[in-house]
Amino acid sequence: MKPNSEQAESPAEPARLRKIIHIDMDAFFASVEQRDNPALRGRPLAVGHGRARGVVAAASYEARAFGVHSAMPSVTALRKCPELIFTPPRFEVYRQVSAQIRAIFARYTPLIEPLSLDEAYLDVTDWLAAGQTATELAAAIRAAIKAETELTASAGVSYNKFLAKMASDQRKPDGLFVITPKTGPAFVEALPVRKFHGVGPATAEKMRRLGIETGADLKACAPEFLCDHFGRAGGFYYAIARGVDERPVKPDRERKSIGAENTFLEDLFTFEAAQDKIAPIVRKVWTACERLNMQGRSVTLKVKYQDFHQITRSQTLPAAVDSAAELERRTLALLQPLFPSVKGVRLLGVTVSAFDEASAETERDQMAFAFPTPSA
Repeated sequence: MKPNSEQAESPAEPARLRKIIHIDMDAFFASVEQRDNPALRGRPLAVGHGRARGVVAAASYEARAFGVHSAMPSVTALRKCPELIFTPPRFEVYRQVSAQIRAIFARYTPLIEPLSLDEAYLDVTDWLAAGQTATELAAAIRAAIKAETELTASAGVSYNKFLAKMASDQRKPDGLFVITPKTGPAFVEALPVRKFHGVGPATAEKMRRLGIETGADLKACAPEFLCDHFGRAGGFYYAIARGVDERPVKPDRERKSIGAENTFLEDLFTFEAAQDKIAPIVRKVWTACERLNMQGRSVTLKVKYQDFHQITRSQTLPAAVDSAAELERRTLALLQPLFPSVKGVRLLGVTVSAFDEASAETERDQMAFAFPTPSA
């Protein structure tokens, strides 16, 4: 049994209540393609390449109804939806539309933290007109996006980043959802932990084995218990279970790397088993690289063994990795010499870094806006 917190908890609030909006474009890449090609509207569409080793970069809502989603292998997507239409990505167009959307954000606040081409946090705490609410401002931003780009966006409004992010998923597509300080704790308690932003499938399964399936279960755990089982992340889980997230919106964030990792329920001892497990991690990283239009020259493999000993292996190339196939090839070249493994591997991770100048310039350009003076 998991130990309970000794003291009764009351909703903790930051010293100064923020007003955070999370904007998430609805099926962004696919929606741009459907906007620009009326023949694709209402059809199950995947942005990507339908060839054997292709990966879905984005899926329309019509395709999602069949279980197709981003980072899925193309062959799997076609098996789920034989009528699926593939269209090659046009990242230059997506970047242009993203810049147009970010320019809209900049009319309302300078505090914009982009997460990708289609997603951003906005802190509007000090940028509301007299008598205006953050909910009204979010509605105005969504209306401006629709009017100027013909695309829909979903928005979440809350008093911190975690809850704003969770709110934006509640009424997708084309929805707006608000989580107030009064409703926040109850919202978190009722939510399955597998839906928490920041809790991946392996962590959710580990929580389930510990008897933690809802936010209420997570809230009942003592901080020592969570830190014992989840390390430094335990403190974060303890806070968000109470609807608390003190992270500020960071408009000056410059991405240094793109990575993903996974912890496995069973340890890996052979190269063949590790090869199967690393493939979806590589696909996830490459999908993020494409979404952000970032290409890097360094590939790093992270390996954690069953005894928690951790190693990394890296390779820096003369030119940036330019395809999912090349990223997988480079990763496997780093992975193969580590097997067979006597100790067993419990975690694998892949990171791309050392972005080329064009990628860095794109990242800077996306964040360079002339910000207005706040309304009195």
